[in-house]
Amino acid sequence: MKRTHTCGELREDDCGKEVCLQGWVNNTRNLGGLVFVDIRDRYGVTQVIVNPDNSDFDVANDLRKEDVVEVRGVVEKKDKPNAVLATGTIEVKVSKFAVINKSAILPMAVEDETNATDDTRLKYRFLDLRRPIMQSRIALRSKAMFAARQFLNSKQFLEIQTPVLVRATPEGARDYIVPSRVNPSKFYALPQSPQLYKQILMVSGFDRYFQFPICCRDEDLRADRQPEHTQIDLEMTFPSLDDLFETGEGIMKSIFKETLNYELETPFLKIPYYESMGKYGIDKPDIRFDLFLYDLSDVFKESGFDLFKKIVAGNGIVKCINPEKEFSRKEVEALEAIAKRHGAKGLAALKVVEGSLDGGFAKFLSDDEKKAIVEKTGAKNGSTLFFVADKWTVVNDALSRLRNHLGAELNLYDPKTFKFCWITDFPLFEWNEDSDKWDACHHLFCQPKEECIELLDSDPGKVLCTQYDMVLNGVELASGSLRITDPDLQKKIMKTIGLTEDEAENKFGFLLEAFRYGAPPHGGMGIGFDRVVALACGLTDIREVIAFPKNKNAHCPMDGSPADVGDDQLKELHIASTFKGD
Repeated sequence: MKRTHTCGELREDDCGKEVCLQGWVNNTRNLGGLVFVDIRDRYGVTQVIVNPDNSDFDVANDLRKEDVVEVRGVVEKKDKPNAVLATGTIEVKVSKFAVINKSAILPMAVEDETNATDDTRLKYRFLDLRRPIMQSRIALRSKAMFAARQFLNSKQFLEIQTPVLVRATPEGARDYIVPSRVNPSKFYALPQSPQLYKQILMVSGFDRYFQFPICCRDEDLRADRQPEHTQIDLEMTFPSLDDLFETGEGIMKSIFKETLNYELETPFLKIPYYESMGKYGIDKPDIRFDLFLYDLSDVFKESGFDLFKKIVAGNGIVKCINPEKEFSRKEVEALEAIAKRHGAKGLAALKVVEGSLDGGFAKFLSDDEKKAIVEKTGAKNGSTLFFVADKWTVVNDALSRLRNHLGAELNLYDPKTFKFCWITDFPLFEWNEDSDKWDACHHLFCQPKEECIELLDSDPGKVLCTQYDMVLNGVELASGSLRITDPDLQKKIMKTIGLTEDEAENKFGFLLEAFRYGAPPHGGMGIGFDRVVALACGLTDIREVIAFPKNKNAHCPMDGSPADVGDDQLKELHIASTFKGD
């Protein structure tokens, strides 16, 4: 029999039609001799009825959940409609019922609500993916990819694939390496991103490129990281930063309109890096709520509170957050635990009473200091203020985490809203205390801002660049920049981070060589596609929107990868393993 309709398609207008349905058994019920079977496919569920006088009655009465079946029958109107199902006003009276494949006893329920462990879900991913909620997430992912493609095609971008076996280059994480059988002792790397290749495509004359590459990074995993992730990667020649912003915003508008029928507000807010760190303590702020951090270091420079005074004198800072609410001692202790978990040595709390500060270290403050704190934070009577004093990085990390916690805990925003912003004007370099040298904050190919180039030799820490990040609801979705196309400037950047000319040629020679033959100005970005889809689904764990993810140990319980390979294969690859096991 050939399927005539899906299991989510039939309606009252179809009554009287002879139809053929195919799918999985979702549920069965034997009521007064009649067998009711709910048949499911990715489009929905349809109820069918098998009468006792049907020659296939015994077959229908002996079904197990997830058996694959095929039915032929006539569509009839239901006496009692089921409002839960899209097909709830009809049912199919079966004339022919056949089992195509039987299912074994299920190790987990194929239902939206499941108590199966993560490893069980990943081991039996083929069952987990049958759950309607997973089907809808993967379908949304497909729609999002199609929407992005349509938008980029409309803007004359060409979809071009770049290699998956590449040269290992330093890009911020460990490479996955692949041995070459025909080139003994030589290795490919799986790409962390197509960065160098897309820049070479610009040199090659393809003025607008995009693709959906799978990028591989050997790093510790968490909810928004996987060994393999998918990007929307794009690059364009002769762009301004505004051109890049408009392209990124256009992609997001298309995705959210197509998948959720949600109209995004554009242009997105632009926040310079140091402003973001000052107000939010983080370079990926959740701007759905206005709970800001206040830098009070100036107030404590000559304060009577010696602890904070010494921290400021030692190049530390003091910041405060004002949730505009009074907190009990128990609540304060819970918030302090959050701050400590993220590096703070403590969380000081003061209450606003009659326009001044009370409790804690308030007795060490002068009236002028108390007044300055109240005025700077806009604190009202009954509010509790929270302070952290430490190094710049520690204070910002602890209070930004506390801010995000309070935003959710105090219901300061609508969780169904989507608020994007761009973070701009990043520093080009950061100081690595462990290796006592400058590192690139993002990557080596980011164009410094024109007015900062003269600082490369004298004060690298003050060099700002054209790097920008796209942030949604406190999650970084994309990074991009205008690129360096001047070989001499590129070499100077490499020298600043400690790469010799020989090392630069060895690692990036093919890019530098391409730049010698007329490289157009270009820029682009990589958008974390898995994160976009997860947030659109109201999730933070990207494993929920990837068909076959790995677990937190970068292991796939379903296929057992990574796995041992035989000695013969290792010998063929000229590899000897020295690992002896636990």
